[in-house]
Amino acid sequence: MAERTAERDRAWRLSQELLVVARTDGCLEAVNDAWSRLLGWCEDELVGRSFTDLTHPDDVAPTLRAFAGILEAPLVEPYEYRLRHRDGSYRRFAWTAAFEDGKVYASGRDVTAEREREATLKDYEDFARLALTSVGGVGVWTFDVASDRFTCDAAIVDLYGLDPERASGGISRTEFMSNVHPDDIERLRATMAGGLKNPGDLELEYRIRHPGGAVRWVLSRGHTYFGEDGRPVRRTGVGIETTKQRQLEEALRQSQKMEAVGQLTGGLAHDFNNLLAGISGSLELMQTRIQQGRIGELDRYMVGAQGAAKRAAALTHRLLAFSRRQTLDPKPTDVNRLVAGMEDLVRRTVGPAIAVETVATGGLWSTLVDPPQLENALLNLCINARDAMPDGGTLTIETANRWLDDRTALERDLLPGQYVSMCVSDNGTGMPPVVIERAFDPFFTTKPIGVGTGLGLSMIYGFARQSGGQVRIYSEVGQGTMVCIYLPRHHEEEAATVDPVGRNAIEPIAAGETVLVIDDEPLVRMLVVDVLEDLGFTAIEAGDGPQGLKVLRSNARIDLLITDVGLPNGMNGRQVADAARELRPDLKVMFVTGYAENAVLSHGHLDPGMQVVTKPFDMTVLANRIKAMVSD
Repeated sequence: MAERTAERDRAWRLSQELLVVARTDGCLEAVNDAWSRLLGWCEDELVGRSFTDLTHPDDVAPTLRAFAGILEAPLVEPYEYRLRHRDGSYRRFAWTAAFEDGKVYASGRDVTAEREREATLKDYEDFARLALTSVGGVGVWTFDVASDRFTCDAAIVDLYGLDPERASGGISRTEFMSNVHPDDIERLRATMAGGLKNPGDLELEYRIRHPGGAVRWVLSRGHTYFGEDGRPVRRTGVGIETTKQRQLEEALRQSQKMEAVGQLTGGLAHDFNNLLAGISGSLELMQTRIQQGRIGELDRYMVGAQGAAKRAAALTHRLLAFSRRQTLDPKPTDVNRLVAGMEDLVRRTVGPAIAVETVATGGLWSTLVDPPQLENALLNLCINARDAMPDGGTLTIETANRWLDDRTALERDLLPGQYVSMCVSDNGTGMPPVVIERAFDPFFTTKPIGVGTGLGLSMIYGFARQSGGQVRIYSEVGQGTMVCIYLPRHHEEEAATVDPVGRNAIEPIAAGETVLVIDDEPLVRMLVVDVLEDLGFTAIEAGDGPQGLKVLRSNARIDLLITDVGLPNGMNGRQVADAARELRPDLKVMFVTGYAENAVLSHGHLDPGMQVVTKPFDMTVLANRIKAMVSD
């Protein structure tokens, strides 16, 4: 018994919490040494006094009510109030207590520091909230793993197009992600799943499609918190709207593209003049030989004129594809094929003083990238290389498969793995380290004022990073420069393109079908009608949309509509086709266009029974397309 009593006395003396025995009137009968350590009062100063003498005036009334409750039932849930220190300051304690044998036995834990930290944290939270609300398009969210629910502020509700009432009490993960763009949802799910397994911060940019149809870009950054058992507890993050930034990037990308188009103009004008001279000269000589009766010599002039026309068509198609305005549309891409398709354009751009060499690695992996943007990047790198060799030199375009281990990937600021590289090198002036360090900065340029925007390399860098890759510059002054674009390997091959194959002769195949031809260019209309008549079709001509619509509203038999897209007098070809389908739902339509009218043609998404032919076209190819459409 004496030993147990000694242990209780030791626990009473050494306890870090306030221990007290009080009468039912609140007077203190005994206190431990912690009162002196925590509040500065010794036992003699406290025994016989009411605890209310030390209680903060604002806390006296509720504390008396809590004390009275102890006489009825033990105080299990800690009750907090403030006690006065000997120096006049106040400290906060959390109390538990019980009533037994006519006395109250209580212990109080000092929670002053905890509450001060909580207050400071709340101040920071309020500051962060005020700071975020002062910046448009920025909000905060928290994902609770156990409940699988998100809580978010008003800015996130607006950015994600959510129902404010439903979001105020927390919403399910499915509902929170309901407006994410269908093309981005799988990437977001994969990123979220990875964040629940791996520590560290997460970052992903994706699109939100609002119920009204508007699309907004959001950059989401978050951090996952794990419990002591290693399991994820919650993820907290911010959503930052990047719609305007995306629009600015697109404007800069188009500006850079048009700068490159300007570089093309001089060389292309020279080439087109040569081709036109060949065509017009061949036609003049054909006319002369016919007048001379030398019919046997016509064939070589025909072949020459057709060849020049095809080369001119190839140039216009390449230029249109290059200058087309569009956002990134990644596709599995064969970079070797892309480089081969750009080689002729590159040679014409850099001029005869620059020797262009290509080194294509066999068995090159595919990569997921936007082909026109990669073409744009390649051409701009070649223009930079040309400018670095004012006295001529050699420009080399090289592709390769790259395995990047941990060390090599770290050097290039990439994740380890498999990559496809496309490098453009020259033996020109080279760049010093100070220039290399700033080369990717927007608007930085070493060219004279008025020559170049300084956007080329910065836009190439942005494009490569957006595609999951990287750009690196290797250069020595006086030796030359190599710029390499690294793009992640993609395990899906580029879709093969099949050229239409047809017979050289246009042979009749029609069985009484009638074709309506609408084109405002009389020469093109005449050629198409001649092809149709050679095939045995009956052709009806119209010079614009309203004229064609009159025919479509009549009782005339129409089996196929061939219409130019760019028509005058208030109706384009697509509008004519839509009106025709209202009148004749099963009518087949062939669009003929001389340039990339993506918007008019719904960006390539055509209804069944519709096809597109691009001017200029081979008459045999046109005939085969007409045959296929009518017989289908």
